[in-house]
Amino acid sequence: MHRHTVLAAAVAAFIPIAASADDGWSGSGEAGFAASRGNAKSENLNAKLQFKKEDDRWKDVFYLTALRSKGEVKSTVVDNSATPPTTRTMSSYELTANRYEGGASAGFKLDERSYIVGALRYENDDFSPFDYQAVASIGYGYTALKNQADELSFEIGPGYRRYRAADTLVTSGNPPVTVTQTHDSQGDVVGRGLMAYKHDFTDTTSLVDTLLVEAGADNTFLQNDAGLQVAMSKKLALKLGYQVRHNSDVAPGIKTTDELVTTNLVYNFGE
Repeated sequence: MHRHTVLAAAVAAFIPIAASADDGWSGSGEAGFAASRGNAKSENLNAKLQFKKEDDRWKDVFYLTALRSKGEVKSTVVDNSATPPTTRTMSSYELTANRYEGGASAGFKLDERSYIVGALRYENDDFSPFDYQAVASIGYGYTALKNQADELSFEIGPGYRRYRAADTLVTSGNPPVTVTQTHDSQGDVVGRGLMAYKHDFTDTTSLVDTLLVEAGADNTFLQNDAGLQVAMSKKLALKLGYQVRHNSDVAPGIKTTDELVTTNLVYNFGE
């Protein structure tokens, strides 16, 4: 099944959750779009859906995210037929980002602060060092702080990661020939750590920060999401977000760290 179909099916499956606030579910949907025309042409779309439910026994979270961008890409072309060889710069309108991610966690509470948590995460990214990464883990969670203004929790435990490195171009021979080298899927044991923090400055303004680490022998993945949200009403809010993603082991020529800044409109479901 195509990943676009999977994403659409997952969104359709979670819509009833958003509508069932009486069952204790709440959540939010956020999206941002930017486009430019004229001297520069670009389009950027990012979206996120998140649903959560917490009662005396369970603490559950589901989420889906998508990022897609197009922009002008400049490349240099060498004309070897000319004497001497000449170069010229060409511009094309191409896809520059295409990422889809989904995840879920279910926590069974042992007491007011402690819980056992199982988590799943899957991402497909056309422009990352990995074609896909899928992680399943189980661990221990602890709510270190929870009051009217602050909430801080930690999760840690072992997991298993399945991944495939992105295709690479390899040049060899005389005359040189460039071919695409594909990689097989691999797996390794990882340690998963999560820190989630929220602080309410006022009734309408809040800061959230979530740090995820998946550390293995082959690669350590780190993602930090920070956001400042200002409510315009009970249902609508504006959110400024800053995301950092880092992979420690990448192919030559690929950057280890990606950064993303977003300004989104947020719609709150349920509570």
